[in-house]
Amino acid sequence: MNRIGITGHRSIPDGAQAHVLAGLRAALCGLDGATQALSSLAVGADQLFADLALTCGAELTVVIPSGDYEACFENAADLARYRLLKSRAAREIRLDFPHSTDEAYYAAGAYIADHCDRLLAVWDGRPARGLGGTGDIVTYARTLGRPVTVIWRDGVERG
Repeated sequence: MNRIGITGHRSIPDGAQAHVLAGLRAALCGLDGATQALSSLAVGADQLFADLALTCGAELTVVIPSGDYEACFENAADLARYRLLKSRAAREIRLDFPHSTDEAYYAAGAYIADHCDRLLAVWDGRPARGLGGTGDIVTYARTLGRPVTVIWRDGVERG
């Protein structure tokens, strides 16, 4: 089984959106055999990845960082999309953190890196803005020797 994980920015600028979607689609929809997609379902890259993975026939495994994770969604539409994607998952992994902290996010990203064969990173190449950000998870995955595919449009900066 192919096991592909995601890490990525919550905010993807309009100038990178089409490129990111095309890159994710190419990475997910061209695989032979069964595929397991691992995502924390955060707004942005995680949800785009999960939606495309399901469209391409992958089994979705969600990694929930904390007991109060739903409280981190800023609006009703984002929470509804999270709940819909979660309801379509084949597996749910719940980490033991009671609250959504940087440590919980890092642990979820590390779990994904630990359990995938390849990590997709929707990443502008810049350092993480807080512990557990995309840059941290890319660095962690690379220390494990995981192949990391960075998907980002050159010349586009994240706000």
